[in-house]
Amino acid sequence: MLINQSVIADIQAIIHGAKDNAIRLVDHERTLMYWQIGKRIFEEEQQGKDRADYGNYLTKFIADQLEPEYGSGFSKRQIELFRQFYRTFPIANTLYSQLSWSQYKVIIRLDSQDKRDFYIAETI
Repeated sequence: MLINQSVIADIQAIIHGAKDNAIRLVDHERTLMYWQIGKRIFEEEQQGKDRADYGNYLTKFIADQLEPEYGSGFSKRQIELFRQFYRTFPIANTLYSQLSWSQYKVIIRLDSQDKRDFYIAETI
């Protein structure tokens, strides 16, 4: 039986494409999770007034509760990044599935919207 050898290459391309898509989907879901955590923290802090001291305590408290179970991805610094992420992108629909959490961490540290827009455009 004579089999066209390109069938193997085609199937391998399908497998690799599916794996790449799965990785992107998981990363996007993780990014959305971080956004939702940031939103929840922000809502808790803002209960009608500016409570910066409470915010510092809150992020430490959350990290102390989550880090032992979920690891260093939920350290105080990471929790603060989640809050900053939500504050930088307060509308979930403005998040880009093409960007990874690592890229968003760079973007939220930029000091102007123009710089963020440029980085996002170049990355996409």
